[in-house]
Order: sequence, then C-alpha cells, then structure tokens
Amino acid sequence: MVFGSKVIKAGGAEPDAFEGQIGQAILELEMNSDLKPQLRDLYITRAREIEFNSKKAIVIYVPVPKQKAFQKVQTRLVRELEKKFSGKHVVFIGERRILPKPQRGRRDPNKQKRPRSRTLTAVYDAILEDLVFPAEVVGKRMRVKLDGSQLIKVHLDKNQQTTIEHKV
Repeated sequence: MVFGSKVIKAGGAEPDAFEGQIGQAILELEMNSDLKPQLRDLYITRAREIEFNSKKAIVIYVPVPKQKAFQKVQTRLVRELEKKFSGKHVVFIGERRILPKPQRGRRDPNKQKRPRSRTLTAVYDAILEDLVFPAEVVGKRMRVKLDGSQLIKVHLDKNQQTTIEHKV
C-alpha cells in the first residue's frame, strides 16, 4: 500500500478502496508535479463521494491544523484531481468534531468547558467557508418554510462569485 502515507485515519484504521484511489492520486501529483514541496507533509483523513441532483462530488477531509497548507495549493490540486476523476467536483473540508451541548442537572458534568469551535453552529459555518474557499461568504439568509424545512441563501464576494458559483 503506497497510498498509506497520504491517508491517515483516526485510530490507525485501514483506508477503504475509494480513499485509496484519492491517496494514490495525491501521491502521483506529488511525484510528478512541481507541487512536491507543498504536498510532502500533507495528508488526508477520509474521503467520500456524494451524489446530489444527479451530480457527483468528492469530499476530501483534511486535518484542521494542515488546512491552511492545503488551501495554499488547493486551486491547482482541485484542478488536477477533477481531471483525474473525470470532471467530478472536488472539495476539501476540515475534519471537525461537534461536542454535545451541556445539559443541566447531568450526573457527570463535563470536565472542561465546550469551546466555541466545537459547537454545532461554528462547525457548520466553518464547513460552509471550506466549501466556497477561494471566495468569501459576505452574507447569509435563512428562510424557514411552514413545514419546518430550511433554505439557506449564501451571498458570496462579487469578485470571486463566478469562479465558485457553479459548484455550490
């Protein structure tokens, strides 16, 4: 398993076949392109293929501490991976964890206070920022319908709106 160095899962678990393909593609890009110094110490934690409205997208999860380094080469990396995987959209998202909301009167109280970065709202906002990365979110409007379903409209920065809008 050559791609094992690019896919490091929590708990030391083995990557599945799809994650192996992604790891192998990133490893090939590292070997063949001028991205070698930037990709040398980067790795992913997991990858999923998601189908939405008959379109497929590849979601690649990266550790949050390594995310800034991924974002430096993300535009070129996404372009190369989309070529390799026949035009499927490729998205890099930070691997974040949501901690449960503390309950009143609980028998075993939390040992530490829950940080803001682990709350449901903060994690969802960070995922949205990751999805539209080269662009910036300048506004959000949430519409709640009578049946309880929600529709979130995201307003992107005008300068980069055309480059990212087709993916969202």
